[in-house]
Amino acid sequence: MRRSILFILIFCLTVPVSQAQLWKMRRWEAVGGLGPSFFFGDVGGFSPTKNILGIRDMNYRQTRFDLNGSLKYRITRDIDARVSFTYALMHATDERGTNVDRGYEALTSLFEPALIGEYYFIKNKSENSYLFVRRKENFIRHLLTSLDFYAFTGIGGAAYKVIPNDALEARGMKNGGFTAVIPVGVGTTMIYSPNINFGIEAGGRYAFTDYLDAYTSQFSKANDVYYFLNFTVTYKLKTGPHGLPSFR
Repeated sequence: MRRSILFILIFCLTVPVSQAQLWKMRRWEAVGGLGPSFFFGDVGGFSPTKNILGIRDMNYRQTRFDLNGSLKYRITRDIDARVSFTYALMHATDERGTNVDRGYEALTSLFEPALIGEYYFIKNKSENSYLFVRRKENFIRHLLTSLDFYAFTGIGGAAYKVIPNDALEARGMKNGGFTAVIPVGVGTTMIYSPNINFGIEAGGRYAFTDYLDAYTSQFSKANDVYYFLNFTVTYKLKTGPHGLPSFR
């Protein structure tokens, strides 16, 4: 009888501690993302007086795509650091907007490395559950208890090259270079299994240049910005004995 009571006490004390450490077994995460890119520069778009919150500037003709790969490290259960690499195409045209008669058009290719920090303000309830590791719950309950929500920001750079049309090229402005960018955004992930997450991330970039579309003017009041909407897949890597990711 005493042995049974002692076993129950040890179990009750050690299980919560063990569960609290489960996330440390997979501190490294490899992430891939794909989605549309949205560019807001000086080419194309409507004037602010005709465009509430920039909604009319969001047009499928302007939309292109981006590809992203990242490596994350979980500093704590709620804070991640990640190294991110993104390739994107962005498009701007005067075919629709306030300056149709001007006729400018630009296609921008961009490579963006960035160092980003994530803060999870809502954390799932499934990750540290032995029940979750062993078997899945019913879908609705699993969905409600396995969602993460986070905000992120950081610092990065963008190496860009612009292909202007003839009208824009005649202006003779800067059509390539490197600029610093500040990424800011939010995202959500859902734990599909102990090793795999699926998610959606929406983020904007403020660039420290006004030439991502190879054009600026005296009427420009801000630098260029662009946005990504990525659908992501995360694979959790086991933490090796020295704290490095294990691929075994």
